[in-house]
Parts: sequence; structure tokens; C-alpha cells
Amino acid sequence: MTFSSYDAWWWPFAFILAGGWLATDSWRYLGVVFGGRMAEDSEWLVLVRAVATALVAGVVGNLIFFPTGALATTPVWIRVAAVAGGFAAYLALGRKIIVGIVAAEALFAALLLAL
Repeated sequence: MTFSSYDAWWWPFAFILAGGWLATDSWRYLGVVFGGRMAEDSEWLVLVRAVATALVAGVVGNLIFFPTGALATTPVWIRVAAVAGGFAAYLALGRKIIVGIVAAEALFAALLLAL
């Protein structure tokens, strides 16, 4: 089955539903059901956290080194500097995710404007 398997108007929507929503949300629902019954330091939850962290790191790495669209027109050193600055702000200012995100975006915008 591929995105262009059928010529029906509804097929792309069914494909996105099955490939996107069902494939990810089923695991989320299972996590909610079983996660409440497991100890936080159980080997399974440690594995799940490690895999989730690795997936996020992979997405961030792709956005930095293999971007698409408008982000691809920016120099790689600006993207790396923004991530490094955001991470430094995250660590220095209380390990708050929103602080790291805002700092990275602000540094990215400032470097683009200065360029």
C-alpha cells in the first residue's frame, strides 16, 4: 500500500489516518493504560524514555543538518549556534523547556537579522 495506490478522492485521507494517527496514537494510548501501573524506574519505562529521547534527538538533528524549505536557506552555523544557545539557556536558567525554546528562537532570529 502506498499513498498513490488508489485513485479515490478519500484515499489520501485514509492513508494519512492509518499511517499517521493510528500508528502513533495507538502507542500513546497503550502508554497511558500501562504506564500508570508501572514503577517509574522500571526497565520498560527507562527503555521507552530512551527511545523517545533518541527520536527527538534524531528529529532535531535532521532539522539542523538536513533542513527543508525556508530553513534550508539559512547557514548551518546559525542553526547550530541557536541550538547551543537554547541549550545553554535551558541549563543556566532552571531547566525550563520554554526558556530554552524562546532563547534558541531569539538567538536564531538575532543572528539572521545580523547576517
